[in-house]
Amino acid sequence: MKRMSLLLLLLWASLSLLAGAEPSSASVRRSFAGDRACMYRILLTDKQGCGYSLQHPSRFLSRKSLERRRRQGLPLDSTDLPVSRRYVQQLLRKGVSLVGTSRWNNSVLLQCADSSQVARLVQLPCVRLVQKVWQAPDSVDAYRRHRRLQSDFMAVDTATESRYGASFRQIDVMKGKALHDMGYTGRGITIAVLDGGFENADCIPSLSKARVEGFRDFVHPPSRSIFGETDHGTKVFSVMAANSPDLYIGTAPSATYWLIRCEDQQSEQPVEEDYWAMAAEFADSVGVDLINSSLGYTQFDAHLGDHHYAEMDGRTAFISRTASLLARKGIILVNSAGNNGMGPWKKLSFPADAHDIMTVGAVTATLDNAPFSSVGPTQDGRVKPDVMAVGSPTSLFSGRGSLIEDMGTSFATPVVCGLMACLWQALPHRTALELMDLVRKSATNYATPDNIFGFGIPDFEKAYQEGAAWEMGVKKE
Repeated sequence: MKRMSLLLLLLWASLSLLAGAEPSSASVRRSFAGDRACMYRILLTDKQGCGYSLQHPSRFLSRKSLERRRRQGLPLDSTDLPVSRRYVQQLLRKGVSLVGTSRWNNSVLLQCADSSQVARLVQLPCVRLVQKVWQAPDSVDAYRRHRRLQSDFMAVDTATESRYGASFRQIDVMKGKALHDMGYTGRGITIAVLDGGFENADCIPSLSKARVEGFRDFVHPPSRSIFGETDHGTKVFSVMAANSPDLYIGTAPSATYWLIRCEDQQSEQPVEEDYWAMAAEFADSVGVDLINSSLGYTQFDAHLGDHHYAEMDGRTAFISRTASLLARKGIILVNSAGNNGMGPWKKLSFPADAHDIMTVGAVTATLDNAPFSSVGPTQDGRVKPDVMAVGSPTSLFSGRGSLIEDMGTSFATPVVCGLMACLWQALPHRTALELMDLVRKSATNYATPDNIFGFGIPDFEKAYQEGAAWEMGVKKE
């Protein structure tokens, strides 16, 4: 997720400096201070002894999660059951420590310092596969000093001809204002934001009205505060949740949010896919409706677990396999396509290749394809990205509370995610799959999709009109 092409990075730095942001310190390294340990993903054979049953789902899923499934007619299955307690205890008796579990993948994430312990794990009958997903690095990216908030906006920030201020263009090109004008601003819809940190998101004035239901950290070891980490998540969150009339209005200012950290900013290793899976499953368990993930992975430090084009089928990569399950749980995943278009990889990052999700690419202010936006197709021939949104640049708030412009599919993604929340508020009887299909069909390139522009730029007013007509017909029957 942290790697961009050199040209994109230079463009971003120039734009950020013009906007008053601080230069990135990502290139500053320091010695790794933690234990010289490794983490392993243990895939289990089955769920015998898990201690739960599908007949009593309220013991492991919230009322909101179960209601979401009921509303969409989605049955529970074995993937919903937690991993086996009995098997976890067998693993821990080998002297390793538990980091987390994934019930959808029936996997356990363990840490140990001695490779001989791993050899003993492989011999257990309950173990199907062992994969190393993290090893202690020699050095890591240094932490930035936590930045103070900007106390005042510049006069230019408030010069506007619209109550939407700086966010008008990126919402208007998708006819999102029509939903807002009808009172659909995301109320009653819950969105989980999966990211690497949310610097100052708890105290930025323009985010003070945001309905934050809670926050969690799945990175090991957890941060002292997700609000003291990178501001990447703050930027993403602000695109949806900011609410300062005449200055900036987000795409879903009335939605409810969970802020979840699952990206380790200090290194890039496959374990982040495990963190992502745990975060997505947690989001499911607490009953979210949509997940915004402006994260993606292709290659890793020391080439540990590097991905390859052949894996891009939505079923092979651990993170994509997880993402492909979300619609079956009644959740819409809106994920960034990636910023690899100008680099050697060029194609989607993982999990943008997943089945039954909305993969978002970026367009410029003139609605042309942003050259850095990753392209499809998937390895099994599906059109990707799904849709495009303004991401070169997107107006948003930085971790300092400054109103700036920044570039990337990361920031195009929440433009779409927030408006999908508004659409779901307007069409509550639609399933996750049906709502995604409505948005694709409304897009400018639907009749002639390609693997650069996907189905095009959505028209949320058109999607609403088509969906409302269907619901009106159902009521008449």
